Amino acid sequence: MLTVEIDASQKRRLAKIEPECIFCDAACRFWDTPGNCRVIDHFGFLEDATFKQRYLVADEYWQQPGGPILFYTGNEGDIAWFCNNTGFMWEVAGQLGAMLVFAEHRYYGESLPFGQDSYSDSKHLNYLTSEQALADFAVLIQNLKNTIPKAQDSPVIAIGGSYGGMLSAWFRMKYPSVVIGALAASAPIWQFPGMVPCGDFYKIVTQDFAKSGYNCDASIRRSWEAINNVSSTASGLQWLSEEFSLCNPLKNKNDALSFKGWLQETWVNLAMVDYPYEASFLQPLPRWPIQVVCKHLAFDSSVSDHQLLHGVSQAAKVYYNYTGSSACLNTSQTATSSLGALGWLYQACTEMVMPMCTDGVQDMFEPEDWNFQTYSDECNAMFGVRPRADWAGTVYGGKTIASHSNIIFSNGGLDPWSSGGVTGNITHSLVSIVIPDGAHHLDLRYSTDLDPPSVRAARALELKYFQKWIKQAQKTRSKEKSP
Repeated sequence: MLTVEIDASQKRRLAKIEPECIFCDAACRFWDTPGNCRVIDHFGFLEDATFKQRYLVADEYWQQPGGPILFYTGNEGDIAWFCNNTGFMWEVAGQLGAMLVFAEHRYYGESLPFGQDSYSDSKHLNYLTSEQALADFAVLIQNLKNTIPKAQDSPVIAIGGSYGGMLSAWFRMKYPSVVIGALAASAPIWQFPGMVPCGDFYKIVTQDFAKSGYNCDASIRRSWEAINNVSSTASGLQWLSEEFSLCNPLKNKNDALSFKGWLQETWVNLAMVDYPYEASFLQPLPRWPIQVVCKHLAFDSSVSDHQLLHGVSQAAKVYYNYTGSSACLNTSQTATSSLGALGWLYQACTEMVMPMCTDGVQDMFEPEDWNFQTYSDECNAMFGVRPRADWAGTVYGGKTIASHSNIIFSNGGLDPWSSGGVTGNITHSLVSIVIPDGAHHLDLRYSTDLDPPSVRAARALELKYFQKWIKQAQKTRSKEKSP
């Protein structure tokens, strides 16, 4: 099982809660047994099989009784990795007197409903849905309140980033009696069919590279034809393989096509993690990595194909081998192995259908239309399932969410996922915070001296909303207890 090392200071503060629940069989009922067992299916009553959900609790700063709980809605990966990359929660815990809870999403990390068989086929994957995950979180919170002394009256705020941010917003919408509010950072809750133009995502990626000032976007736009030209011969494929130090040499046109897809994902990931300091969220990278990458792509239109692709290879190696520790580049992996790529593919093939397209004019990529039927056929070939394009909008309300309350939607101006995010206030309590110099959920990361003023202001405002919600919840609770 893949794990992530938690830094020493967090190890001292972090307690893993894992009560006696060895086999999670029928004797471990979700409704009357505290701990980390969850039913596999919350929405049916014939099956009562359970699994162990991993979660992490830190209570060093918690003020008893009734101090608040900050609850991280785990997303597509090992929860220890998200815990280690969400420093904002650790920093505000002391100011709020809060307990921290990081809950792992079913089917990711060690929270596998069917153990090693969880990914064996679509029958076992059938319970990998956002609705089931939210129900896991709701039950976990109730169990914590029932088993941790003096936590019964603790108000809970959901916090998450990216897909986890989508979950935190939806958690508040679906379970308003369980969480008093939510911070949805870089949460593309509108990146679904018919809600935003499919090309907006890649436009933002392109804008990020264009801002470098090195003619970077134009070089990347020209690189696709250069790859096509060079890869048209066996010797060209060999040259590309050697130039990019690929672990698996390119052998044919299909390999070259996959190679271009790998590069495209590389540029997307760089836009997501264009942080103002050295970080290793997806890969170890320098500060403002796009600026570093683009220095290798400062060409004019007279550059030869081989010269251009040499620059592209050097740029790609900034992302994949900044530390110099990799002997070769693996085109089958573009991010940390702590993320559950296969699980997310399944979710994208069922309910997380997020259309994206490119035109090669307003973006720096080869033109590619969004075709739902082709997408559906690929999903059917891979998993034996077909996506429900409109399901997420039906379940969670799409753009009709004004009846909800107490949700902060934060988005970074550099983050391509802001294309599907809420970037304007909806009501006085469904608010948007835009961080012009922010990449993917920068506001959730640890603060540093290199943070731009915009993210410092965002965190301060988020804290003010937390304090307001907690005060309101405690006041309401006090009235309810009054004779």
